[in-house]
Amino acid sequence: MFTGIIESLGSIRQVHRSQGDIKLEISSGELDLSDVHLGDSIAVNGVCLTVTAVKARSFVADVSVETMDYTSIGQLQSGNAVNLEKALMPTSRLGGHIVSGHVDGVGEITERFDDARSIRMWIKAPTDLARYIAHKGSITVDGVSLTVNKIDGSRFELNIIPHTAERTLLPSYRPGRRVNLEVDVIARYLERLLTADKDSEAASEGVTLAKLAESGFLK
Repeated sequence: MFTGIIESLGSIRQVHRSQGDIKLEISSGELDLSDVHLGDSIAVNGVCLTVTAVKARSFVADVSVETMDYTSIGQLQSGNAVNLEKALMPTSRLGGHIVSGHVDGVGEITERFDDARSIRMWIKAPTDLARYIAHKGSITVDGVSLTVNKIDGSRFELNIIPHTAERTLLPSYRPGRRVNLEVDVIARYLERLLTADKDSEAASEGVTLAKLAESGFLK
């Protein structure tokens, strides 16, 4: 689990492509790797990756075809900068919100403009994710925990304050940029709780003696 508070800006050192998936070596920047071990998780642009090797100032992680299908991480090239965050410790402050590192979909920045010392952005989310995005709710964009300012259909607006701008890649983003989105996990569980009973009822009604007879299974 993560908080969406970026700890360091890193960069892609090497991309190894083999049999359809990739292995990334990522320079850690200011991220302290002294307590990172094999099998630990690090979020790279919001994507939870498992560390397979640790070096002095970098780490290595595999990226599966499944991960590439649902995120923008497969588009990374050597030299690209990335947002980094180590997994949450039990004693850590939850400065952002609960983030799993399991990306729900890829959005696209449609507008960007300055507002005093802040930056405002409009992002278009995939249609099937729009119902999870709430006014003043939380959302993760390339690993950064942010608050939704406005909603317009499947689009939502963000306000990037100076501190967040200084610590993340967001100021470099322009319209057309594709970004990893993770909706608030609470919204996901709430939907499941609200629909579980209906799904159970539908399932129980779906297999009845009458329906089995109608389908020719009973005579």
